[in-house]
Amino acid sequence: MSQPPRSNRGHRERNGDHRHNRDSRDDRRASPDRSSSRPPYYPREADSPPRHVREVPRVEHHESKCTNICSRRGIVLICAVLTNALVLICVVAAQMVSSGLSSMGGLGGFDINSNFNLQGTELQKVRELDMQYSQMRAPGIYGGIAFSLTLGVLSLLFVVAGSKPPHRMSRKLLYGALVFQAVGAVAYVVAVGLYLHFIIGVNSTDVCQQRERLYARNGYTWMNCDVSGADAAVALFGLITAILYTAGTVLTIQTIRGVKRYLQERQRREAEKQQGRSQPQRAPLRAATTSV
Repeated sequence: MSQPPRSNRGHRERNGDHRHNRDSRDDRRASPDRSSSRPPYYPREADSPPRHVREVPRVEHHESKCTNICSRRGIVLICAVLTNALVLICVVAAQMVSSGLSSMGGLGGFDINSNFNLQGTELQKVRELDMQYSQMRAPGIYGGIAFSLTLGVLSLLFVVAGSKPPHRMSRKLLYGALVFQAVGAVAYVVAVGLYLHFIIGVNSTDVCQQRERLYARNGYTWMNCDVSGADAAVALFGLITAILYTAGTVLTIQTIRGVKRYLQERQRREAEKQQGRSQPQRAPLRAATTSV
């Protein structure tokens, strides 16, 4: 009667041991899961590529020249180069249009004897008047070509020189660009006024009036003594160039002020660093003197 309880106790003890072993095994299996469920600290440090992302544009900004050339100041100068080229083209076109049909016949574009309704003395008179009129307009075309070509080339040189950041450029270059654009704006306004005054003066001469009458007899009424469309285009693009130079002057002044603030801020930071380095060296000296 007493044996069955012993066997039951043995079974219970064995079952208890098995349960204990199972629980320990389960704890061992669950322990890596718990530890794995908790993320370690180093991935958070690995998730710090924003520093790398922030540093990349800075490197590109210092290395790429296009970002400096294509700034607001550089874009204005590039537009000024293009408008100078348009002024040059319009000056040449105005001279070619106003030179007359007899002068254009010398270019080989058409046969003057077959397409022009003048003969004899009238034809010779028209040729002489065209030659005189072209010679009278010659100072305007030569001056316009030289003026627009010079300012266009100088503008292009300042565009190329602006490939560096403003704080790395020399002060003389920045002030030179400022003076050039300010003088260029005023010079273009004056040049447009002088050009129109010169063209109107040439068109009011007797040579132009005689040309107009001779051409009008043969149906060429567009060859008159008014200001032509090409001359008006010269004045228009000249004023646009003056506006661009004015805008460039304002932007250059802002750039110079920004460079001054940047240099002052850098000097202030360098002074603070030097003070921070000198303070730890002075502290032991004071302690030594007080101890003595």
